[in-house]
Amino acid sequence: MAIPQISGLSQLADRYDAILCDVWGVLIDGRSHFPVAAAALETFRARGGKVALVTNASRPSEEVGRQLDGLGLPRAAYDDLVSAGQLTLDQMVGRAGQACHHLGPPRDNGLLEAADRLLGGKFRRVPLADADYVVCTGLIDETRETPDDYAGTLEIMRERGLPMLCANPDIVVGIGGELVYCAGALAERYAALGGEVAMGGKPYPPIYAAALGRIAALTGAPPPAGRVLAIGDGVATDLLGAARAGLDSLFLTEGVHRDELYPPPERRLDAAAMGALLAGAGVKPVAFAPFLVW
Repeated sequence: MAIPQISGLSQLADRYDAILCDVWGVLIDGRSHFPVAAAALETFRARGGKVALVTNASRPSEEVGRQLDGLGLPRAAYDDLVSAGQLTLDQMVGRAGQACHHLGPPRDNGLLEAADRLLGGKFRRVPLADADYVVCTGLIDETRETPDDYAGTLEIMRERGLPMLCANPDIVVGIGGELVYCAGALAERYAALGGEVAMGGKPYPPIYAAALGRIAALTGAPPPAGRVLAIGDGVATDLLGAARAGLDSLFLTEGVHRDELYPPPERRLDAAAMGALLAGAGVKPVAFAPFLVW
């Protein structure tokens, strides 16, 4: 049966008590927020629904919240937020006493600073040669580099048997209309070399368990899986993760897959391309829409 296109969230809202919503590509583009998407979630909440944002951002949840504030996303659009970076932080704290090497841009230092605070100033950040494990938050300069630039580093890590904690499983993300590589691209390469990789973000179970736990804390009881809708634009992250968690999903097509689903020059939806994309991941959303609107 064909996947229906909807004009807005209003066509599905009555079927769900809670929403797990992606952030990048759905609510923001890294430079500004999308007012109509925020308004859709605000309306859902005003009708009694609960919303947890679920993001593969490599920063702790509290820091992501401040970033969203800076982009103008209203707090009224969501009840709680869970980031892959927060789950990575929990793993770092669990490795107290081990030495960590950070692979990623300096702007992600907040993750390491948070670990240091939680460990009472005893967090050990070291060069790669002295590390017991590696935390990967992305490419150091994603505007100039590709995963190929890290072949040597990843080989050294593999030879030393260093575990990688991947703080953002996304392969690529859209920033201001441009696609750039994320930590997941390096984790994918490292796993292909035989390296040990731990990922807590989408599409892996821990972040869904955490988000559903936040919803349960708000409502007093775990929501029935059939009454939770996951919203996202990434087939291999948002939709696959929702399917693994037993949740319905709404696919937003004008996100990370835009170029393959709306090929130039016509920029009309290629239904065959969408079917192949979804079939390749083994997922079937309950509906699709270009953007999140009410």
